[in-house]
Amino acid sequence: MKESEVFGLSVVLALSAWAVVCATTVWPRLRGRTLAEAAQPILILHLFRFVGLSFLIPGVAGPSLSRAFAEPGAYGDLLTVFLAWVALGSRRHPFGVAALWAFNVWGTLDLLYAFYKGAFGPGFQPSFLGATFYIPTVYVPLLLCTHAMLFVLLLRPSRSDQAARVA
Repeated sequence: MKESEVFGLSVVLALSAWAVVCATTVWPRLRGRTLAEAAQPILILHLFRFVGLSFLIPGVAGPSLSRAFAEPGAYGDLLTVFLAWVALGSRRHPFGVAALWAFNVWGTLDLLYAFYKGAFGPGFQPSFLGATFYIPTVYVPLLLCTHAMLFVLLLRPSRSDQAARVA
């Protein structure tokens, strides 16, 4: 197998595995909670996205990893951590839903942009990632699954909307 095939297969398998974990273990525990309660564990997980900064560390990331890939990935993750902190702190405030939307949209686009840069960037090879290979092949699929769950939570009718429809 070529390294790009190993990389792609690793991403697909991790995304599949995390989707099963989330669907069978995480989602059943979140779906009955309020948006503020359900968002909390998702936001806490995303507080660890600072690991994306490791793309900037020579010797951790491969020496051939392009700055055009590394910098947007690293700083995009850092901004996502900041947005996760804001959303976590404002979950029960009037602008809490807006903060959750900002976090979720930015965080998702950041991950998708990094995948795009990796898949279509000029001359990108998975071996350029070095030890950071496990970020896009293990951690990012989990993050994408949690973003998807948060989109579902954000888009579902609020409990007050549901109660008004029943009455």
